[in-house]
Amino acid sequence: MLWFMTPLALVLLLLAVLRAPPGGSAASPGISCYSDHGDPTDWFHLYKLPRLAHQLRSDGLQYLLMGPGSEGWAPGAVEVNDSAGALGRTVGQLYQQREADEIAYILYNDQKPKEEGSGFAVQHEKGHTKGVVLLDKTQGFWLVHSTPHFPPPKDEGEFAYPSTGEKNGQNFLCVTYPLERFQTIGEQLSINEPLIYDCSVPDSMASSLPSLAALCGKSWSEGSNASLPLSDPLSLVPSNRSVELASLAGTAFVSFAKGSSFENDLYHSWVAPALQSNLLVQFWHESAGVLPSDCSQNWEVLNVKTISLGSADEFMTTKDHSKWAVGTEDASGSWICVGDINRNEAEEKRGGGTVCHSNSAVWKAYRTAVVEYYPCEG
Repeated sequence: MLWFMTPLALVLLLLAVLRAPPGGSAASPGISCYSDHGDPTDWFHLYKLPRLAHQLRSDGLQYLLMGPGSEGWAPGAVEVNDSAGALGRTVGQLYQQREADEIAYILYNDQKPKEEGSGFAVQHEKGHTKGVVLLDKTQGFWLVHSTPHFPPPKDEGEFAYPSTGEKNGQNFLCVTYPLERFQTIGEQLSINEPLIYDCSVPDSMASSLPSLAALCGKSWSEGSNASLPLSDPLSLVPSNRSVELASLAGTAFVSFAKGSSFENDLYHSWVAPALQSNLLVQFWHESAGVLPSDCSQNWEVLNVKTISLGSADEFMTTKDHSKWAVGTEDASGSWICVGDINRNEAEEKRGGGTVCHSNSAVWKAYRTAVVEYYPCEG
């Protein structure tokens, strides 16, 4: 009975009742990108620095971080392989889920994690694309990145960062999206032709996410169009498509996805003219058939040569495996794009993509990082 309670006690009781979630269990936030401080965040850019021999700390585990409200790069609170950091907290949610939890996830990487008794095989017939999709029935995240052999399959039970990802620079863009965006994200991945090495889409979520269900339920060897429906199940998968994706907080991102049939450079043939911006592009130069800087059309695409991030020492792009592009001028829209494909002849004929957004602070952080670039020949 309440008649003997003091007024203060009665108020506290009523507040507790009002705050209690249905069913009496503790409320838990939806799946999200996370900051270094353990707070859900709408998005973050994470840049893992390369291992440089002349640095006092040369283990290749340091990173820089930037999120909503940031004025520039901030040093990571821990090392990139620490489960308490932004990357570990975000991807670590996958391994915390129980079998009974209703979540969907897709892990894809053209250089998938090492399997028992096998080495690190590169799948050249698949898209040159890497990422993580993880969501529940309300929201989730899409993490686009450049790191080979990452992350571990869910059944390994815990977050880990591969030693093979320590030597070179790597880049990550995580965005938190509401549930309704993930059908479109699945369609974009369908175009990319990803090598999926671990996935699950429960029956309770498959009807609202047919594109993710198809990616998880079919293999590319069974035929590209048979397993990859777009909004119209009878449609053929296009060679390329760009779509706007609003984050959970309403931030506008643009996803560019190309397939093998596009047969052209992602940046010069499509992203630069689409954004109406000259681009400085960072990518892995230690591969055959690197495409030179190109000024042959209205919008220039210039290859980055040397980089310096925040207080980090200057380093060559040959020590950086990340893939990003930044507009040369703020007036062109403050564009910054993070993706998973390089500028070389072989990857003109492979799937891959990039995710772009316009943000002056983020643009400045990437633009000022470019110390030197390769001019166009002639």
